[in-house]
Amino acid sequence: MANISQDTPLRFKGEVKTENFILSTLTAQIVYRGAGLVINQDVDAEYAHTAASVVLVTGDVFLGIAAHGKSVQAGDICRPEYSGIEVIVEPSIVGFKVSNYGAFTNTNAGTVICMSDTGTLSATPGAYPRIGKIFLVENGYVYVQLETPWVMTV
Repeated sequence: MANISQDTPLRFKGEVKTENFILSTLTAQIVYRGAGLVINQDVDAEYAHTAASVVLVTGDVFLGIAAHGKSVQAGDICRPEYSGIEVIVEPSIVGFKVSNYGAFTNTNAGTVICMSDTGTLSATPGAYPRIGKIFLVENGYVYVQLETPWVMTV
């Protein structure tokens, strides 16, 4: 996760909606605030992974953005009290710091945004989860209206 080496500064427009998901403990995971979370249909179709920890393919599901950091070890119990994580979901509008996420402007409003496996925002799809559309660029932040859950087509 080269671009999210620590908790990412986030801002919000309006009310933030969150859901709790359980992290997969097939392998150890470190999740940083602001990281994209997915369900990887090839490996573990029930529990969440960071987008950086898996190879994304058609059918994988983008769940949302980690609201806080969390780490789990391989073999930890897959229950909310042990491996649960709060995830920011649709219809939340999340602001990502522009210096971390490219040169977007308000001329990009409505543009579909993907998050690469390193946590970088991109208007280029590919093997990256679609996370939503640019809502606004303001005060150094790119605000993205989340679209979750989103089933990937690669």
